[in-house]
Amino acid sequence: MKLSSLPALLLGSSPALGSELQKPLKKPSTSITSASHESYDVPSPYRDDLVSLHKSLVEIPSVSGDEYDVGEFLVDYLTAHDFVVQLEFIPPASNASESAKPRFNVLAWPGPTRHPSPSVLLSSHIDTVPPFIPYTRTDEDPNDDTVIAGRGSVDAKASVAAQIIALRSLLEQGRIADAEDSVMLLYVVGEETLGDGMRYFSETRGKLDPPPDFKAAIFGEPTEGRLVCGHKGITGCNITAKGRAGHSGYPSLGKSATEVLMRGLVRVLDTDLGSSEEFGNTTVNVGLIEGGVAANVIPERATARVAVRVAIGPELDGGKIVAERLQEVLRSVDDEAFEFDCKEGYGVVKCNCDVEGFETTTVNYGTDVHNLEGNHTRYLYGPGSIFVAHGPDEAIKLGDLEKAVEDYKKLILHALES
Repeated sequence: MKLSSLPALLLGSSPALGSELQKPLKKPSTSITSASHESYDVPSPYRDDLVSLHKSLVEIPSVSGDEYDVGEFLVDYLTAHDFVVQLEFIPPASNASESAKPRFNVLAWPGPTRHPSPSVLLSSHIDTVPPFIPYTRTDEDPNDDTVIAGRGSVDAKASVAAQIIALRSLLEQGRIADAEDSVMLLYVVGEETLGDGMRYFSETRGKLDPPPDFKAAIFGEPTEGRLVCGHKGITGCNITAKGRAGHSGYPSLGKSATEVLMRGLVRVLDTDLGSSEEFGNTTVNVGLIEGGVAANVIPERATARVAVRVAIGPELDGGKIVAERLQEVLRSVDDEAFEFDCKEGYGVVKCNCDVEGFETTTVNYGTDVHNLEGNHTRYLYGPGSIFVAHGPDEAIKLGDLEKAVEDYKKLILHALES
C-alpha cells in the first residue's frame, strides 16, 4: 500500500500522530527471523525440491494482474508430479486491454481421479505487490541459515512452495493413503488488490464436478510460523470535502476545503472507532490527500483516501459499522462539507488456532480467508514475516521455509482427522 505523508504543517500541529489509538499491539520487527525452530545437522530429504520450487516461483514476476507466467509454471510443475490440474479463468476487467494475458486460478489434486471429493483445501496466492525484485540467495550450498530474497520470497510464494512440498511429502510417505483426493490445492490471483481470484472461486465452486464440500481450509500467508487466531477486518473510504473558492488574501470570503478535510482527518485519528481486547484498536491510514489548484487560491475541493483496519466484529458488518462511525466524526467537524464513497469491507476474521504444537498470534493485515464463503474450519499459517513483505528487503531463511513444510503436514493431517 502506498503511503503519502501529510503536510509538515499538519504533522506538527496535532498530537494525533502520537495517538495511542494508532499504535500497534506490539512493536514491529524488520528482522527476517521467524518463530524458533530446531536446527538439523542433516538437511531435510526434500530440501533440494523445496529450494528449487521456491526459486522458480520467485524468479517469475507476477505482480497483481500479470500472473499468467507463474500460473503456467505451476500447471507444468504440478502436472509433472502427477497432480490433476484445472484452470479457472477470471473474467477480464472492463478496462483490460485486448493484448492482456488471461488470468486464472490453479486448482490441483493428486491423480489419477478426475472427480475428487476434497474435504481439505490448501490455498495461497501467486500474485505479488510491485515492484519485481530478482531472486538472490546467500549460499550456493543452502543450509538452515541461508537467506533467500526477492519479491514474493515471503508473501506468498514461500507458502505456495511449502504447501506443495508438504502435500507431496505426505503422499510419498503414504500418510494419507486412501484419502489422496481429500486434499485440494488452490492458488489464486489478485489477493494483493481486490481478492478477485478467491472471490471468483467462492462464487463458482458449485459448478465443479462434484462441487467440493470443504470441512477445513488452510490459508498460507506470512505469520512468522505461528497459527493465527484471527485478523483485523478492513474498510476504506474516498472522502471529498467541498468549500468555496476565493482570494487567499481574504480567507473569510471563502471556505477552504483542504482545511476542513485536514481538521476532520485529525479528529478521526484521535477518535476510537472501535477496539477489542483481542485485536486492539481500529487504525486509520491516510494514504492520499489532494486539494486546491494554487497556493494563492482558497481550495474549493479536497479529497483523501483512507484505509481502515477494523478491530471489531461481527465479520459481516464490522467494516460497515466503522465506516459509519468515521463519517459521523467527519460530519461533527462540518455537517455540510463532506461526501463519502465507502466500501463496506468486513470486521474481524476469526480462525481456528487450537492445534497442539503451534504458537499462536493475531495479525493486522487482511487475507483471502474472508473471501471464501462456507462453514469450513479456517486455519491461517505461513512462513516468513509480514514486516519485511512488500518492502525492498523481503527475504526468508531456509530453515523457516523447511519448518513450514513440517507444520503444513501437521495441519493437513489435523484437518483430515478432525
